[in-house]
Amino acid sequence: MSTTLETKVLEWLDGQKQAMIDQLRVLVDIDSGSYDKEGVDQVGVQIRNFLVDAGLNCETIANPRFGDGLRATLGEPDEQRRPILLMGHRDTVFPEGEAQRRPFRIEGGRAYGPGVADMKAGLVMNSFVLAAFARFGAAGPLVGLYTSDEEIASPSSRALIEQEARRARAVFNAEPGRPSGNVVTGRKGGVFMRMEIQGVPAHSGVNFEQGISAIEELALKVSAVHALTDLARGITLNVGVVSGGMSVNTVAPHASAEIDLRYVEPQDRDEIVAKIEKLVATSFVNGTTANLQILGEFVPLVPSEASRRLFELYVGCAHRIGLTIGGEFTGGCADSGFAAAMGAPTLCAIGPCGGKAHSPDEYLELDTMVPRAQALALSILALGPP
Repeated sequence: MSTTLETKVLEWLDGQKQAMIDQLRVLVDIDSGSYDKEGVDQVGVQIRNFLVDAGLNCETIANPRFGDGLRATLGEPDEQRRPILLMGHRDTVFPEGEAQRRPFRIEGGRAYGPGVADMKAGLVMNSFVLAAFARFGAAGPLVGLYTSDEEIASPSSRALIEQEARRARAVFNAEPGRPSGNVVTGRKGGVFMRMEIQGVPAHSGVNFEQGISAIEELALKVSAVHALTDLARGITLNVGVVSGGMSVNTVAPHASAEIDLRYVEPQDRDEIVAKIEKLVATSFVNGTTANLQILGEFVPLVPSEASRRLFELYVGCAHRIGLTIGGEFTGGCADSGFAAAMGAPTLCAIGPCGGKAHSPDEYLELDTMVPRAQALALSILALGPP
């Protein structure tokens, strides 16, 4: 590692706080819900323009339905020169118009706005770290991957993430740092499902006995699904959305529910999904039928010996600039699980710190932007040449 390079990178990043805030404001004030391809792509254009101006090579991976992928490279990776991968997603959970209703603002050292922490600040951080190495040189190849649909389990981005992770020697995912300042070393996996039930309609007053209620069947199935929760094993089931029926005076001909499964151990996934499938196939109310559809899923971020070493390296680098950082496990899911499943040492939530994601109160601690960027830059340098 070059001490001169290290000094130049750290000093340059130290002077970039206002520029980071300015870029963050631009990104937050663009609606970019997962299904808003135009908005997600507009965020990508802003990032691409910054990176190209900084001297990075950028490639757009076209997608007809979701936002395009964006891949930035510094140096040419190959089998002998495996890159370090910096990841982040451009989509948010918020509906169209949210950025106009709640534009970027700063109060008391915190920034607010849709996606300010989860994870547009992480995108800004990655971009400025890449720009620093483009300006002063890098010990080895770097890849910045800016994906488009993480909030809905990355249906179009998963294959791209897995492709990049297979050839990466280390992966840093810039999800927001925890309010404690910690990073994430392990995450649950998640499966998101929809259950649809068919009954038979009938007038609830005139010929009630001819009806078969899909809502009654739904209620019984929901209780059975929830009963699969096993907190000791870290397995939770939550039916978070239900709908059904036609009118108050009609026996319900249809009903549906959306199910969230979270688990810790990879082998638990198939066991619980099989139990849910059996419940869905079982008719508690005679005459009803049902089917199950998997809408999307994440794999767990499972710590490995290599990822533990990466965590220790990061903690040591952060300590050099005065940060005390620990590791946390979380029930939330992220793209880092896909990367880790490819065998790449992976560390998550190394972005600037914030909290209350997915809510109107989401916030970012602005004073963490530069130090977290410096900790990432030092970690890249500490990894050394490939």
